[in-house]
Amino acid sequence: MLLGDTCTRGCMFCAVNTASTPPPPDPFEPFKTADAVCSWGVDYIVLTSVDRDDIPDGGAGHFATTVKLLKEKKPEILVECLVSDFQGNLGSVETLATSGLDVYAHNVETVERLQKFVRDPRAGYHQSLSTLEHAKKAKPGLYTKTSLMLGLGETDREVIDTMKDLRAIDVDVVTFGQYLRPTEHHLSVVEYVKPEKFEYFREVGEKLGFKYVASGPMVRSSYKAGEFYLEHMIKRERAEIAE
Repeated sequence: MLLGDTCTRGCMFCAVNTASTPPPPDPFEPFKTADAVCSWGVDYIVLTSVDRDDIPDGGAGHFATTVKLLKEKKPEILVECLVSDFQGNLGSVETLATSGLDVYAHNVETVERLQKFVRDPRAGYHQSLSTLEHAKKAKPGLYTKTSLMLGLGETDREVIDTMKDLRAIDVDVVTFGQYLRPTEHHLSVVEYVKPEKFEYFREVGEKLGFKYVASGPMVRSSYKAGEFYLEHMIKRERAEIAE
């Protein structure tokens, strides 16, 4: 996790620390992160952060530097960045998308109707879609990924419509997990979605053309089994292209 532990937004599903002016980022963090990750011997790493609306580029340059250093030290490592919407700043999206990362991830979190109840007012459904769309335009061949929480009061039709919107901008991977209330001050769970429903959404997603759908009550956006699958899928597809 980059850019500190304090977020500039206050989404109603998240219990992370918040402040309008968090401490400035550590300028040496990209170097420290690259050294640490490469020492772990992993082949796939997910970098993420809080929202940093107090930084002009939202932290995109910080992420991009980290990715570049990782790739310099270990060219074969696959890097996924799970990032904010950068306030819709497509220049920031492009900075990261062209940094050498392999998977550009940004979570839309919920269906369009529920956005204003679930996410900070500075976030938005179409703003999120625009960043995912631009990432792929900026770097053709880049994998894009998003995640939704279920159990917030969404309908089946709204979930399917969201999947269709994501496929319309060529998002490759989607994950679905059960929303769990972190404290009594956060949004209540409307429904504990049955495993059969998660399986149904997985089947629908695959029919719509997603390259991978992870769907289950305990699935999270950074999901170990999903990362394993993605790693092998990316390597296989790139090997096929090279032949």
